[in-house]
Amino acid sequence: MRPRLLITRPLPAAVHDRAGVLFDLTIRDSAGPTRPAELADALTEYDAILPSLGDVFSRDVFSAVEAPRCRILANFGAGVNHIDLAAAADAEIAVTNTPGAVTAPTADLAMMLLLMSARRAGEGERLVRSGQWRGWHPVELLGDEVGGRTLGIVGMGRIGQEVARRAAAGFGMEVLFHNRSPKRPPGLEATQVPLDEVLGRSDFIVVTLPGGVGTRHLIDAEALSLMRPHAHLINVSRGEVVDEAALIEALREKRIAGAALDVYEFEPEVPAALRERDDVVLLPHLGSATRSAREAMGMTALDNLKAFFGGGEPANRVA
Repeated sequence: MRPRLLITRPLPAAVHDRAGVLFDLTIRDSAGPTRPAELADALTEYDAILPSLGDVFSRDVFSAVEAPRCRILANFGAGVNHIDLAAAADAEIAVTNTPGAVTAPTADLAMMLLLMSARRAGEGERLVRSGQWRGWHPVELLGDEVGGRTLGIVGMGRIGQEVARRAAAGFGMEVLFHNRSPKRPPGLEATQVPLDEVLGRSDFIVVTLPGGVGTRHLIDAEALSLMRPHAHLINVSRGEVVDEAALIEALREKRIAGAALDVYEFEPEVPAALRERDDVVLLPHLGSATRSAREAMGMTALDNLKAFFGGGEPANRVA
């Protein structure tokens, strides 16, 4: 008898097709986050769940189920800060993720956001769409050049390293980085320095940290005060890493030049104070949003499930 699998939101068709072969499959038809009561019910009804960002498996969700049938949460995504890993372990439920598939597209997006912020591309696009553009003139929407400038990366994991490679090879940028542990990325000229030095020396700062209690509000008012007045902040990690209220204040006071965000502290809510600013680029969490990446993420999640139910060890087990 095949294990029962719940996919909490529709995924690429190829992932559904393969999952239907491997499992007794149910696909929730809503694209929105799954409610806590639904998650608790799913823990009792399915052998495995394939959740994604926004499906919050809190300790309360696990505690609501006395004897869960579910044995594994095969998360669709690299970040697992929406899953209480300690509570999952207490319930004897394994957790896996899909880190490799998101790396390259998220690094591409980080560079796109950096360039958009530097060259005021969002403002320019809105000007043309509004019908108010009156043609070229010498001092319209002057931005900053990127080539040869200093890039600071906060978090030198897979994505951070790929951002560094693109910046150094494509734009000749000097790369500084902060990481919790010493790191020497192979084949990459980058200098590890303390966080305050990254913030104080960089023209562009890209945040590529995992979310969670340990990184929440790492970029706070104090951190923002260390940035240079012409510097830009780019966040492609998790929204809660940046204190949005402090960021809004720094922008209002022109203590930094701009920001470019793909993630938000209270996602999907985005403060009006950010939405209304011309010096902020805003995207709707597009980091891994390529056809090939999203399909690869789903296939990696299924590989993890297949290994688990086949008696092996999933390649991407995190708990």
